Amino acid sequence: MMFDMDSVRLLNGARILQLYDAWTARWHISADASESEGPLETTLEGLHRANFELWHEEDKARDVHAADAAIVAAKRTIDTINQRRNDQMERCDALLLEELSVNNLPNPRAELHSETPGLMLDRLSILSLKRYHTLEEIERAAAPPGHRERNQERLAILDAQRNDLAGCLDRLWQRVLNGESRFQMYRQLKMYNDPNLNPVLYDRAAT
Repeated sequence: MMFDMDSVRLLNGARILQLYDAWTARWHISADASESEGPLETTLEGLHRANFELWHEEDKARDVHAADAAIVAAKRTIDTINQRRNDQMERCDALLLEELSVNNLPNPRAELHSETPGLMLDRLSILSLKRYHTLEEIERAAAPPGHRERNQERLAILDAQRNDLAGCLDRLWQRVLNGESRFQMYRQLKMYNDPNLNPVLYDRAAT
């Protein structure tokens, strides 16, 4: 089966990890957006940015000393960002399917893969954030005894997990290009942000 070489390069696990790590480090210094190349990379940045913001907003929600109003505000912000995150995951899959359609892919007779590339890209994004913050804990000077060693063990596990997942993403993409596997768009269909689907919201509106 013939396909454009740009399609082969479109998903590359090692490159994606490099982008995620670079964005994570940059945003901890400056909130400015990066200059992404092409629609997929721009969407990947949007997905990772949503996870980045979720990570720090969830820290606020877990602060046991925070006032109730602050926790409520954080929770509402989390819901909004999480919707954006899910939209970006779906956008990743839509862009990939659009690219594949040029070469009459995915093969409709191929084996269906239950997890889409967008879901895998989201998991890689979260692993990148975990890795960054684990490195922070390794380097924390005021940490208690044994803390550095425990986090070094954690880092080794995270590195193995994300390298495995990046490899799985590469293999899936290659199998899709070869016509051996397929994936399809799976909508998240979140209900909690929709006033017509969340009973707490529509019951209140009715009364």
